[in-house]
Amino acid sequence: MKNRMYNRWLQWFLLIVVAGSTVYVASKLFLPQNEPALSRIEARVEPLPINPIPNPTPKTEQALSNRVVEYHMNVELLPDTKELRGQQAITWINPGMKPVDHLYMHLYPNAFASKKTTFMRESGGQLRGDKALEDSVGSMKLNKLQTQNGQDLTGRMWFVQPDDGNTDDHTLLKISLPQAVNPGESITLKTDFTVKMPFAFARMGYVDDFYMAGQWFPKLAVYETEGTRDRAEEGWNLHQYHGNSEFYADFGIYNVKIKVPASYVVAATGFPIKSSQEDPASKTRSYDFYSDDVHDFAWAASPRFRYYEETLATKNIPGLKIKLYLDPAHEALKSRYFAAAKKALTRYSEWYGTYPYDTLSIVIPPPGGNGAGGMEYPTLVTGWGAADKSPGFELERVIVHEIGHQFFYGMVASNEFEEAWLDEGFTSYAEDALMQSEYGVSTNLPVEASYVTSPAALKKNAWEYHGHSQYADNVYTRAKLVLKEIESRVGSDTMSTIMRTYFERWRFKHPTTHDFQNVVEEVTKQSWESFFNQFIYGALMVDYSVDDIQTKRVTQNGKLLYDNSVLIRKRGGTAANVPIRFHFADGRTVDRVWDGAESQAQFKLQHTSPLDWVTVDPRFTIVLENKHINNYLKTSVDSKWQTRWNLGITQFLDTLFSWIAW
Repeated sequence: MKNRMYNRWLQWFLLIVVAGSTVYVASKLFLPQNEPALSRIEARVEPLPINPIPNPTPKTEQALSNRVVEYHMNVELLPDTKELRGQQAITWINPGMKPVDHLYMHLYPNAFASKKTTFMRESGGQLRGDKALEDSVGSMKLNKLQTQNGQDLTGRMWFVQPDDGNTDDHTLLKISLPQAVNPGESITLKTDFTVKMPFAFARMGYVDDFYMAGQWFPKLAVYETEGTRDRAEEGWNLHQYHGNSEFYADFGIYNVKIKVPASYVVAATGFPIKSSQEDPASKTRSYDFYSDDVHDFAWAASPRFRYYEETLATKNIPGLKIKLYLDPAHEALKSRYFAAAKKALTRYSEWYGTYPYDTLSIVIPPPGGNGAGGMEYPTLVTGWGAADKSPGFELERVIVHEIGHQFFYGMVASNEFEEAWLDEGFTSYAEDALMQSEYGVSTNLPVEASYVTSPAALKKNAWEYHGHSQYADNVYTRAKLVLKEIESRVGSDTMSTIMRTYFERWRFKHPTTHDFQNVVEEVTKQSWESFFNQFIYGALMVDYSVDDIQTKRVTQNGKLLYDNSVLIRKRGGTAANVPIRFHFADGRTVDRVWDGAESQAQFKLQHTSPLDWVTVDPRFTIVLENKHINNYLKTSVDSKWQTRWNLGITQFLDTLFSWIAW
């Protein structure tokens, strides 16, 4: 939802303005071989007033994932300085077949350290309609990095920039190990770190006394084994924090203690392992959370949260606690939040597969907190800020969208750096299905297709799109439309089988686009190579135009007839079937279907009256058709452009306003 909701409102506003005017007028996957020489990080060791970290706990229960990493963390929120001060012990198991002598960490808060970082350069300090303010400055410092036996590693670490070489970007850290980690063996590192929280922007930060800690801790990059995501040779998957990209991490175990002022309530990934403990002397309260088989950990804190909880048990969900952390401005809307969450969890578990966790937390930021809103984390989602006291369906839509991410981001866990469509597109597809099924809210697909004015390949590094608009239009909208097009070709029942098979086969395994293609071909028992090459690996949309109409009067057996000739041209990708309607001056219509495979087709029709007009796809059934204006042509004394415009915009606006309940 993050990017798309803002775009949707803006596009609808612009579309209605344009429509009204028209009616009036018309009436790098690997690190480079030679890394730039960079200055070493200055290490600063400071004692932190938080409890020591326990030794990592052994895995005893049945694991759903490979659990490559284990994090034990203590963190304290310091509201006076807008800082987090933390300690962590990270255990990493080498999953490959080769010794590994370097580790890499993501230090995501450094994306907000200056206007020179890669994130700020690419985003221009704007994301999802929010603009970075003077206080939207954040950073992360590693005060200490050492091995479990106390060996200092601060002199063996430096920042790297494998994607763009921007030496002002400090979001990816390389660590040279004193001893290689052999296959199947593990290493434990200990850190002290400090995070300067920005004013809420780009998924993290504060608004008054509300704090959202997303991507807040030093986080190991992913070491991919041979065959993972079609990888030919094992190695690290390394990327900086970009203006468009989101995240990718290994599954593991998180044990986190969070210390906050005594009046604060904390929402977090996972579940509390004991009741919160207040320390009257320091006027603080500590919360302990645990989660396994997840690839991230996020939390939020505020003294103003209104906390509610309800349970959910269905055929596919044995037992689940839904925890709602509301800003007071939306306390009266709690039943809508719970209803949306229950509908989404129930339907998605029915359609795709079981939600295996026993908790889901929903956080509603305060007014002005959209920088932290509309985001997903394992077992925790955020809605929009509580500025609107009487929101429309955007309240439900953002909740069901973010809960959809629990399945495709949270469990399937594709690489959002390199294949964002596998999360955002699939979640948008699921969101639309849920809103239609549970709320009767239909999406106007022809209008949404018309938004895609700059199509690009879906299997593409997120930062290689030309700006945020092209990124959002493709990985959200066009990706969803591609899935809807597959559904239109195979039928809803077969599409349901495809989606469920893909989810159940690849959850906890980080699949690729190719893995999804294999599922589609397996379920349908046919090749989809041409479709994927055109619309997924390629950048095509569908575009069929009526290019010419010729009408000639003839006499046969003393009877006046008209020979009508129509040229239809393919200007984009291939649709499965192309419906064409021919309308004659006497009111009669003739419908034909063309396979659409060739570059053009000539249709000849003889009739007692001349052709009046011709339209391709009169019912808007070709989902990926995005240039409806050239689908129509009228036989007239008017110029071709004027005729096409008058008829085309009239029919398009009829469709737009007949489906206005989006």
